[in-house]
Amino acid sequence: MSHPDVIVVGGGIGGLGAAFSLTRQGLRVRLLESAPAFGEVGAGIQLAPNCTRILDDYGLLDEARSLGVVPDAMVMRDAVDGEELTRLDLRDLERRYGYPYLVIHRSDLHGLLLRACERAGVELVNDAHVTSYENTVGGARVTVASGGTHEAGMVIAADGMHSAARGLLVDDRPVSSAYVAYRGTVPADQPRVKSVDLSEVVVHVGPGCHFVHYGLRGGAMLNQVAVFESPKALAGRDDWGTPDELDAAFARTSEFVRDGLPFMWREKWWRMFDRDPVMTWVHGRIALLGDSAHPPLQYIAQGAIMALEDGWVLGEHVARNRAGDGTVDWGAALAAYEAVRPEHCRRVLTTSRTWGELWHLDGPARERRNALLRARDTYDYGFTDWLYGPTALTPDQEPEMFTPIPLDSVSAGDAVPAGEAA
Repeated sequence: MSHPDVIVVGGGIGGLGAAFSLTRQGLRVRLLESAPAFGEVGAGIQLAPNCTRILDDYGLLDEARSLGVVPDAMVMRDAVDGEELTRLDLRDLERRYGYPYLVIHRSDLHGLLLRACERAGVELVNDAHVTSYENTVGGARVTVASGGTHEAGMVIAADGMHSAARGLLVDDRPVSSAYVAYRGTVPADQPRVKSVDLSEVVVHVGPGCHFVHYGLRGGAMLNQVAVFESPKALAGRDDWGTPDELDAAFARTSEFVRDGLPFMWREKWWRMFDRDPVMTWVHGRIALLGDSAHPPLQYIAQGAIMALEDGWVLGEHVARNRAGDGTVDWGAALAAYEAVRPEHCRRVLTTSRTWGELWHLDGPARERRNALLRARDTYDYGFTDWLYGPTALTPDQEPEMFTPIPLDSVSAGDAVPAGEAA
């Protein structure tokens, strides 16, 4: 491909999704990935109906189902005493929104998208670490570490939280939450797995910590995530999130939760950062996508989903602004993309922060939260319609205003649906 129509920087879930979306619209796409080979680090990922709707449109949902698990319920429990607080019927959720709630190994989702890009004819380039971006007359150019350049009519920066392109739009830094996540998987033949219901996604919420588990790969393994606030981070130390802090953080939790800690990968942990929302994502012919624009905390499991939404919406606006000769009115397409996505993603970012605070309450505040959650109707979807419903993906959607919920006035209907962090 001598001169692509679009360059996508970043070969993660968001970059692959965008490349596939734009290739579907007949564009020639080159994807640049800094690593020597494509791959994804991590374990489980949750795909809500706002994501499986996109996979279905892409013709990839059946493959995703075959690789993942469609659970029956999400359940929230108190991490200290193990009491069930609330649940969500995921089979009813599928009937409401028309698409399933699916859990899948992150590497399986990544591989699914990579194969789709290969079939679609995306030009995939490895060992291409992009160091700078610039607009040109009629397009944009990126420079890679080797000194080479790549030029196209449009550049999509899907290069993650530490994006080099974001600096063109805003001078900011990642925001530390002082929380850290440990992950791990347990083979199905272990007694630990036999003691849980793999048809459920479960989150145990506790003071300054939470613990998530659900089945993966058709029930062949149990995915576990342990998240806690690091005292070392709060004290300003650099060596935070270490295994000794993991054990101390969960010392007050139930026996079931504590018994899961030996299965966590203790040689690697994920410090949890996000960035403050920004409303400008486009600089000439350079546009941010995914974590480069809106890296969230994980409490409503929407990070990768938002990136896939970005790519789908951009593809839809390209289709609406493409002339009969195949040329794209990039100004109009990017203006429409920027009119729709930033406000929705801002709401996800701020809601994720608020729900993280809600989950980790202690003392009397924890008791009030638990009472509100116990009072919640299993079939109350008042706080998921804006997120899982089709309006979040409609290209004509008007930006939606949102004020985060004060923790001292949260109602049962506003409470987080069970089990959505990980």
